[in-house]
Amino acid sequence: MRVISGTRKGLPLKAVPGTGTRPTTDKVKESIFNMIGPYFDGGLAVDLFAGSGSLGIESLSRGIDTCIFIEKDTHAIPVIYENLKKCKLEDQSEVYKADATRAIKALEKRQARIDLLFLDPPYQKVGYYELIEQFVDKNLLTEDAIILCEHEKGVDLKSHYGSFTLTRKEVYGSTIISIYRQEEGERND
Repeated sequence: MRVISGTRKGLPLKAVPGTGTRPTTDKVKESIFNMIGPYFDGGLAVDLFAGSGSLGIESLSRGIDTCIFIEKDTHAIPVIYENLKKCKLEDQSEVYKADATRAIKALEKRQARIDLLFLDPPYQKVGYYELIEQFVDKNLLTEDAIILCEHEKGVDLKSHYGSFTLTRKEVYGSTIISIYRQEEGERND
């Protein structure tokens, strides 16, 4: 596992030991960022089920200003910190050991405005995708925000979450990447 592109291109990333997390492969990660970027001009990213932090770190390497990593697995937190240190991205990052629902409440309290939301929960926890509704309802997403969901083949996500519409869906073996954006008419321009 490594950083694919950007300012930290080629740096190796450590995976979380054990089978509690499922890292996004480098091939899928490269495809994800080719679909949503590939580069960014600042902004805030949230890596909600961060695991090793690979997706958030990739977004920082490609121009996101700040990434908030949220993970509740005790074994994953030190790996995120180690990967951020290795990439010298500690100053652009916040890491929280928290349940996703509690994290949303904290983001609402600080009036976060998220440009890029990664949602990659454990595959068997399909209900976690409903958290997107809370991000929309609590106005935590910018009008140009991108929501990226990684999920198991056979799991059908909704075509809309509030004003966010499924705009792209790609299959990579047993993994599906679903991307949501607001349609032009739904934005508050």
